[in-house]
Amino acid sequence: MENRKNHSHETAPTNSTSVSLKENVAQVLQHYFANLKGEEPKHVHDFFLEEIEEPLFAVVMKYTNNNQSEAARILGLSRGTLRAKLKKYGML
Repeated sequence: MENRKNHSHETAPTNSTSVSLKENVAQVLQHYFANLKGEEPKHVHDFFLEEIEEPLFAVVMKYTNNNQSEAARILGLSRGTLRAKLKKYGML
């Protein structure tokens, strides 16, 4: 069985050459704002969450070999909420 460790909610595992998740998010948002080309940003919170949610669920489901109970536990969601999100993204 794989060795799985609990990780802080603030940062992902890093090494000396990697960039933290927090830094990656900041870079992506800076790039987003720099490339608006005059368009007014709206609903950035919802937009960004929708952009990251699908790959988040896909990776966690792969990590758990599609075990919804384990995925829900890892994500901190109820199994029902997870199933609703998986259905939304066509992952069921």
